[in-house]
Amino acid sequence: MIKVAPSILSADFANMGEAVRKTQEWGADYIHLDVMDGNFVPQITFGAMMCKAIRKYTNIPIDAHLMVNDPRKYIEQFADAGADIVTVHTEADKHIHGTLQKIKQCGMKAGVVLNPATPISACECVIEDCDMILLMSVNPGFGGQKFIPGVVKKIQQLKNMIDKSGCSVDIEIDGGINPETAKLCIEAGANVLVAGNSVFTAQDPARMIKLIRGAE
Repeated sequence: MIKVAPSILSADFANMGEAVRKTQEWGADYIHLDVMDGNFVPQITFGAMMCKAIRKYTNIPIDAHLMVNDPRKYIEQFADAGADIVTVHTEADKHIHGTLQKIKQCGMKAGVVLNPATPISACECVIEDCDMILLMSVNPGFGGQKFIPGVVKKIQQLKNMIDKSGCSVDIEIDGGINPETAKLCIEAGANVLVAGNSVFTAQDPARMIKLIRGAE
């Protein structure tokens, strides 16, 4: 099943609770929370307090993508705030295996994130510890960027690696997702798609989610 995770980075920050409630009504599978620290990436967005604030507006999983240095020190905060999935960048964590273990010990699903220029091999040694692997299809830090076509090949490589491992791991793609790029990602093996601008600026967001999922 293809899942769509609208990124509330593109929502109205002044009405975030209502935006999250509507996102669930539109048929979203996850709420994607882009956490940026102004260090690992240039922008500062929001953290565990925002996760806690929106938790009461939805009962679908909150997918927290930590674009932060030393992510392990924030894991318990996001668990307490009600996050269901936490993904961390291999480029930002010197001890990624231990961080994945801590995420799971806190009762959440765990995953790693690879930037566009980071090879698939960077996650090979921890694939058995992952519930999800997120491939960035733009450079992290800003919404509204164009999809990097070369990521399609990485999706195929990752899918082959997962199949060979015998593990059950979701492949999530984040950046520049619209109905056209979603189709490319799904055909390559992805099953979770993060979409921000394409959903929140659509005249009919519910239909846009269906189009991205390939249901129309």
